[in-house]
Amino acid sequence: MKLIVGLGNPGREYAATRHNAGFMVIDRLASEMGVPVKKKAFKAVVGQGQIAGEKAILAKPQTYMNLSGEAVGSLLRWYGLAAGDLILIYDDLDLPPGKLRIRPDGGSGGHKGVQSVVQSLGTDSFPRVRVGIGKPANPDYDSSDFVLGRLTGEEARCVEEALGLAAEAVRCVVREGLDKAMNLYNRK
Repeated sequence: MKLIVGLGNPGREYAATRHNAGFMVIDRLASEMGVPVKKKAFKAVVGQGQIAGEKAILAKPQTYMNLSGEAVGSLLRWYGLAAGDLILIYDDLDLPPGKLRIRPDGGSGGHKGVQSVVQSLGTDSFPRVRVGIGKPANPDYDSSDFVLGRLTGEEARCVEEALGLAAEAVRCVVREGLDKAMNLYNRK
């Protein structure tokens, strides 16, 4: 079984923001799988289905980004899963809009939601799919305002394409393994 978690912030005001890329990938997977992600459990909304014959739990923490680890840790414990059974999906300022990076482990890169998950699990050894959202053009612009802003123009087109690729990459991780997914989807 895999626990596939997209990071984001709950609420309509955050729905189409850069910081909700993880939620958007979960929504795509849920739609493609025909699985509603609505059941409330452990400070998250979840749905259950199958990818390539393997049971998959899709989850969107409802704790707001900086406390995502509370939901992720509780879900892993409830389902009796190890950190390696988690696939975490989130936005990344350090990647250009539309680029993906899949990694087997690693630090948080300053991402508060990932920091919360690492702290809750006591390890950073879990697969992750990072969706590039880029950085603000003005280096003095507050990154918090940037990630909570809406995607526009060419940036929106690039990220939209990446969301679809991220959903494909997650299915590939489950179906064919992390190495295969990294070879196929880590684009330069």
